[in-house]
Amino acid sequence: MHYLISGGTGFIGTALVKLLLADGHKVTVITRSPEQTILGFGGRVFTVGLEKVGQIVEGIDGVINLAGAPIVDKRWSTERKQLLRNSRIGFTRTLIDQLKQASARPEFFISGSAIGYYGSHEGGAPLTENSPPVPGFTHSLCRDWEEAALGAEKQLGCRVCLVRTGIVLGDGGALSKMIPPFKFGLGGPIGDGQQWMSWVHLSDEVAIIRFLMAHKTLFGAFNATSPNAVTNEVFSQALGAVLSKPAKVRMPAFMMKLLLGEASELLLEGQRVYPARLLDAGFEFTYPDLDRALKSVLQKAQP
Repeated sequence: MHYLISGGTGFIGTALVKLLLADGHKVTVITRSPEQTILGFGGRVFTVGLEKVGQIVEGIDGVINLAGAPIVDKRWSTERKQLLRNSRIGFTRTLIDQLKQASARPEFFISGSAIGYYGSHEGGAPLTENSPPVPGFTHSLCRDWEEAALGAEKQLGCRVCLVRTGIVLGDGGALSKMIPPFKFGLGGPIGDGQQWMSWVHLSDEVAIIRFLMAHKTLFGAFNATSPNAVTNEVFSQALGAVLSKPAKVRMPAFMMKLLLGEASELLLEGQRVYPARLLDAGFEFTYPDLDRALKSVLQKAQP
């Protein structure tokens, strides 16, 4: 099979591309750095610029769209918000337009999204794919991103799956930013620690994408999170325990707000997300429990 992937050099994309290559598939990665991308995958991938997708003449069996600038790395200035929108919504629209020009008719278009779609929720009621969102920047960003992706159904006639991903735990990504203070005994909950953290192991995230690729009757939105979300307090204690470090140094909420401004809501507020549609479809998580997931990642990373 031939798969076209955007965001193929990112945290999730890299893991996905490696598995697809290992299974003997042809992978074309959309990139602005073709030489670096080809070198990064040992010369086993093909590359194309976004504006050149329309020139692809061979068949594309499926598209996995994972592109998007990091959302929590910087404060959300007006310019940053526009960049976040352009890198997701604008990119997705351009990609679909290019695929239409190429007369490419992939069987599926799997597009990234995030649990930010639901907005910030207080309390512990589980959120399924049918739960109503709370208005806010993250909701509007994800809503418009998903609407752009659904254009593939209208313009290309393919099924569209929207992957609402939580915090991905793997060797890198968000966890790599959490670990340093914990290793120095300075880790602990953020704010009151009662905000929910909906997480997923990187291996399960990739398996979810491949599950959606393989099951031709599946379409629409899917929550890509473990069925066992935890509070930030519980997460912090579990991370400290795996690292054999205390987790008692609490980060005050006001400090996080000073550092990140509006973007701090991603760390101070949360959602208890439940993957109802995946479970109903028969998907089985390899790492449904946090302790096992953290041990899997961190024990492998130990020198």
